[in-house]
Amino acid sequence: MSGSTRRPTVFMMDLVATVPYYTAYLSRALLKEGIDVTVGSISYYLDPDCFSSRGLRLDPGLLDVVGKFRSLPRLPRRIFKLLESILNLAALTVRFLVSPPDIIHAQYLPMVLSRLPFDLWFVQLCRRRGSKVVLTVHDLLPHDTGEEYKETYDKLYRMVDGMICHSVNIKARLKEKFSVPEEKIAVIPHGPFFYDLPSTNSEHTLRSFDIEPGKLLVLWQGIIFPYKGVDLLLNAWQKIEESKNDAVLLIVGTGSPELSEQIREQISRLGLSRVKLHLRFISTEELVALYRITDIVVYPYRAITTSGALATGLALGKTIVASDLPVFRELLTDRKNALLVDPQDSTALAAAMTELFANSSLRQQLASSVQAMDFGDQSWREIADATRRFYIDVLSPLV
Repeated sequence: MSGSTRRPTVFMMDLVATVPYYTAYLSRALLKEGIDVTVGSISYYLDPDCFSSRGLRLDPGLLDVVGKFRSLPRLPRRIFKLLESILNLAALTVRFLVSPPDIIHAQYLPMVLSRLPFDLWFVQLCRRRGSKVVLTVHDLLPHDTGEEYKETYDKLYRMVDGMICHSVNIKARLKEKFSVPEEKIAVIPHGPFFYDLPSTNSEHTLRSFDIEPGKLLVLWQGIIFPYKGVDLLLNAWQKIEESKNDAVLLIVGTGSPELSEQIREQISRLGLSRVKLHLRFISTEELVALYRITDIVVYPYRAITTSGALATGLALGKTIVASDLPVFRELLTDRKNALLVDPQDSTALAAAMTELFANSSLRQQLASSVQAMDFGDQSWREIADATRRFYIDVLSPLV
């Protein structure tokens, strides 16, 4: 039924703004495709204009209060977000009992691991009312938890009507690990972020990040989790500094206080002097400016389901060093548009960066190959079209 002209009503569900940029870019692209999309999210507290700047209105159900207060401490924010989410789910339950959407497209169900998984119950109720549920698999299992939640996720994956993942490798793992039927899964790539933002003054960016002009810059950027390999990168960087190379490493992102302290402790223990830490949220304008002045972007991940950070590096046409992982290999080819290294080998990571420091023509060749991928607005048009067709396939018993 993928050739049908039916335009389903879609509730894009990311009630606590877990993946706000993905939700925003996808929703905007679907609206341009003519899909009737309601964006079910609260405001993203770190970037209040994330949705409105892309022409989107939010409808989380009842309340959108917590996301508008950026300065709330972490613990109160989590408590208030939980309470707000429960109230929003209650309001949506009443609404959808009367008029359910054709599709509930869930990006994250934040309470699925709790003793009272209200969002899971909400999804079950909506299915009974006739909605079809599509789930984007951003994480196959919660990172850094091993098999602890496999049973819970097995239940979730069996419950939904359709699943979108971003790579062939993840589709294979869904089939093998969770026995998900092939026809239930669509492989639709992860789209790029921030390619549509204007450039800013590079000298101002250098000053704001305390960087000397003329230095080769290596960037790690993202939300800090153990699986993203910052510790491996720092071990590799020790070898870089021992070689007397004067390149500068920037580590930019947010994470738990415990992980931030571990990074600081490792830098001190290794005696590193050319690492700049900016362990804070940076605006999208700062992020784009930082990527544009950076020479090399590095992704030393130990494991990955999908990566918005890589999508940003691709969209902005950067020279990339990444772990040689199956998901990355679907976008990156060693020595064609990136250098790929063993995800456990800090020596190989150091060698790859050192080679790029010494070989400007290789840096330009890799960056040019990335730019030729044209990872921008056209990508989202193709993603929206594939998502629309998958919606129709999920709805096909009804149309």
